[in-house]
Amino acid sequence: MKKLTTALLAAGLLASASACASPKLTTAETCDRINVVVSSPTGSMGKTGMTKLANAIRPIEAVSSDDLKPALQAILNYADESVKEHPDSTKLEGLKADYQNAGQTYSKFCNPS
Repeated sequence: MKKLTTALLAAGLLASASACASPKLTTAETCDRINVVVSSPTGSMGKTGMTKLANAIRPIEAVSSDDLKPALQAILNYADESVKEHPDSTKLEGLKADYQNAGQTYSKFCNPS
């Protein structure tokens, strides 16, 4: 039993250490990954579409560039609140401005004119 516990503890420490060592993406790499997500059809942008969008963005946000991390976090915050069974309309309205600004930030870095 002691060997099993030790092995599980070691595996847990190894997993958390590898998670901390995740490489940070450049802005261009982050844009490439976001472009793949937004080009994939998610159906409607109802609750199901927003859930799919958030689930696709979450792993990108974790390693995204410093330029795009706040924008991705704003998208996740808006998506998470909007898919709740009973979203807080006041909170959602406040998050909507950040969500729209995130779109502008995305366009600035990922679709430069």
